[in-house]
Amino acid sequence: MLLVLTVVLVALIFTYTNGFHDTANAIATVVGTKVLTPRQAIILATITNLLGAMVGAAVAKTIASGLVDAKLIPPDFASQMLICALLAAIFWNLLTWYFGLPSSSSHALVGGLCGAALATAHGNWHAIIWSKAPEPGKYWWTGGGVLYKVVIPMVISPALGFLIAFFIMAVLYLSLQKWRPMTVTRTFGFLQLFSSGYMGFSHGTNDAQKTMGIIALALVAATKAGTFANLPEGLHFLKTDEPLPGKTLEIALWIKVICALTMAAGTAIGGWRIIKTLGHKLVKLQPVHGFAAETAGATVLFGTAMLGMPVSTTHVITTSIMGVGAAKRWSALKWSVVERILWAWILTLPVSAGIAYGLVKLVQLL
Repeated sequence: MLLVLTVVLVALIFTYTNGFHDTANAIATVVGTKVLTPRQAIILATITNLLGAMVGAAVAKTIASGLVDAKLIPPDFASQMLICALLAAIFWNLLTWYFGLPSSSSHALVGGLCGAALATAHGNWHAIIWSKAPEPGKYWWTGGGVLYKVVIPMVISPALGFLIAFFIMAVLYLSLQKWRPMTVTRTFGFLQLFSSGYMGFSHGTNDAQKTMGIIALALVAATKAGTFANLPEGLHFLKTDEPLPGKTLEIALWIKVICALTMAAGTAIGGWRIIKTLGHKLVKLQPVHGFAAETAGATVLFGTAMLGMPVSTTHVITTSIMGVGAAKRWSALKWSVVERILWAWILTLPVSAGIAYGLVKLVQLL
């Protein structure tokens, strides 16, 4: 019982770090354009993150039952495995936050989960659900596993962010040629309030749900292992049965609420180091640029969340900002900063997986 509660606690700590790490990405543009002060932007992001986290549960279901084969994970070791996965993701979040690098909390969690599962199954690669082919006649995104839900979206979603932002910005440049600069700034300063709220909402629909899936996975394993056999009547809500064949795991309302509130609390702290990188160092932004980047990024995030794909908020908003800068001119981008960000992206999955793998092996030796 204590181990299960520890999983829940560590999962909420991860959600908290996710809040101040990834929310910086959601509000960096509105701060960089000086439409809102950092404090005002954080309040807006906190509220919209909370609302977004309560919408749907497709991403949570993917994390809970779409990446790891629970049959190859001993029920009595599932809690330790999840704790190691979460600790690896938390470590990577804090490390990249310290250096001001907008890396992906999502991929850190997925990497940690896969590395921990592989170690728990003693190197059996079947412990990770690599792919489930789409049903005949269905589109590729109806497939499952790490390939269809993580790897393919990891490549496509940043590209979509870049292209959509580039297109929106190009259309705006053509449409606003006769507008006075002051009118453009005032108009899009107002519109950016909505695009920033849209970005925060979309971030909530994707990121908060990842921890919901981890908590649900821990409760299913504990229920299966008989940990909750003699629970007091007031704690029966912890029991979570495995879904029936062909069905997906339903996420309890109390899990959604606690994760949403924890994400909101983390959001309230802010992530000034990352805001500085995205809002000031990557490209010089004005309200019209911020509006285009946020609208593009939020649209990609919301769409992938509805499809159950745990994509990276960081990757999407960063490439959206790049798309806006590229529409202005390629030299507007600071390529040395882009290179540092790309290295953080490349290293996230393998490093977090390696750390989680090592932690599980250490626990097994104790």
